[in-house]
Amino acid sequence: MRLVTFSRGASRGLGAVIGDGILELGSADVPNDMIAFLEGGEAVWARARAAVKKAEGGQSKAKLLARSDVTLLAPIPRPRKNVFALGLNYSEHVAEGARARGLEVKLPEYPVFFTKAVTAVIGPEDPIPFDGRLSDKWDWEAELALVIGKGGRDIPKERALEHVFGYTCLNDVSVRDVQRKHGGQFFRGKSVDGTCPIGPWIVTRDEVMNVQNLRIMTRVNGVTKQDSNTSFMIFDVATTIESLSAGMTLEPGDIIATGTPDGVGFARTPPELLKPGDVVEVEVEGIGVLRNDVIDRWAGR
Repeated sequence: MRLVTFSRGASRGLGAVIGDGILELGSADVPNDMIAFLEGGEAVWARARAAVKKAEGGQSKAKLLARSDVTLLAPIPRPRKNVFALGLNYSEHVAEGARARGLEVKLPEYPVFFTKAVTAVIGPEDPIPFDGRLSDKWDWEAELALVIGKGGRDIPKERALEHVFGYTCLNDVSVRDVQRKHGGQFFRGKSVDGTCPIGPWIVTRDEVMNVQNLRIMTRVNGVTKQDSNTSFMIFDVATTIESLSAGMTLEPGDIIATGTPDGVGFARTPPELLKPGDVVEVEVEGIGVLRNDVIDRWAGR
């Protein structure tokens, strides 16, 4: 299944993508909110799968909504917790960053975690609100993100993927100078409003045959900037879940971004950074394309 959160006028709903339409799942006896849906567990998910199967087979009386009639929101528009994120998780990205800053290349021995504030989250049809008064050093970072379906603590690596509900695309937009001002802690420069586009949907785990072999890309104004594969992660998805859950409970709806490959803007020669008017796309093979315009937050004010 490909699950979306959408708005239609003043209402918000949970839906499944079927062809060019969206099946509203609120009519299938499932919660009409993504977090509540995830908390419902296997029984609720099974009802959604059955509704999707009937609609795909033409056996449902439910009317599909046209994509043009709805606005896609972030799959979880307001996470209960900050988005967990993994830094320095592709060796070539570590190397390019070190070269750009004149530092020795040193790969991490353990996963490097930080978080992005929930107020940074925006959807696949929302603009990234570039704030030139804060900084002009806004950068892109394509990431595969996972959504926890089954909570747990001290999750062993060999069972870790059982706790994943599905996957989505995430752009870890980073305000580089702010990121580095605060004692080397990433949080401040990663949590500016609008710097966590997510979407366009969650693809359920059963539809992703091998999460460690997915092409991942960024395009800016149609030009490819990042082009790699999740096989190059230093810490794979299962290891990341095992490490993060050690002594800490993960809950349904938690989002974990798994790091970005090489090709980010600040490390290019010469550096290339986002500006108002740009269109940035993050694509993960088998998951989808996350597309956001960059606008001037202060234009017209």
